[in-house]
Amino acid sequence: MSKVTLVSLLFGLAVLGTLIYSTMGLRGYSCEVCMTFEGRTQCAKASGTTKEEAQRTATDTACAPISSGMTESIQCSNTPPDKVTWF
Repeated sequence: MSKVTLVSLLFGLAVLGTLIYSTMGLRGYSCEVCMTFEGRTQCAKASGTTKEEAQRTATDTACAPISSGMTESIQCSNTPPDKVTWF
């Protein structure tokens, strides 16, 4: 194996290792949030580095398909969730 091939392989493994390590660090908390807005219900799962971030992301994701426009999206996101399940 040539020196260039070995260096390229080691560099590729280092990049892959860094990518895997940084991705795993973002999954500190995971939850599923179920929201009801104007008679429509939607559940979504999300992960985050904090509980608040995970719940906010899941709430926003659940509200996206059941709200229309920015105003409704904000109103839905400010509605208390029907259910929050932590993993």
